[in-house]
Amino acid sequence: MKWLLSLLVLIHFSAFAQSTTSSFDVDVDVSRVGKNLKVQASYRLPISLCAAYQFLTDYDGARNIPGIIESKVISRARGKVQVERLIQERILFIPINMRSVVEYSELPNRGLDFEQTSGDNNLYKGTWRLTDEGKKILFQYQSLVEPNSVMPNIVIEYFIENSIQSRFEKMAENAYQFGQKPTLACK
Repeated sequence: MKWLLSLLVLIHFSAFAQSTTSSFDVDVDVSRVGKNLKVQASYRLPISLCAAYQFLTDYDGARNIPGIIESKVISRARGKVQVERLIQERILFIPINMRSVVEYSELPNRGLDFEQTSGDNNLYKGTWRLTDEGKKILFQYQSLVEPNSVMPNIVIEYFIENSIQSRFEKMAENAYQFGQKPTLACK
């Protein structure tokens, strides 16, 4: 009987691993740097550089990414955009809501620099970079996060590591779909 249960568990996890495989070369790494979590991710898409940049700067469209409940621009001036977001994480089946205001510095067709100006994390800052590789665009994300939570950091780290891969896969899928639509700005 134990071997049957083990086999079912193995099949379940094998199916899960196969279902999360993406054709966009999604690579995600989460590591600890002192009291911060360092998140690095990348993916490659066959879309134009213009469409890739428009996707990154579609702040309201971020609601299509799992975990982001609200995302709205609250100010825009001279290449700086402030975005208010509500994010919901589920840790041990407990929904945890986090609010933040993040300021993005736009670098046209190259990427974004961002930093939380207020919110529920002690620290959240990083970059998005776009690189034209000819037939594909390389999206590179890097951030430092210092959570502010009553839950132990090891629990938060575990759930971030186990949910972030699927979020970047969904983001890559959304960016690909976004890049398939003709846009006026990219013509």
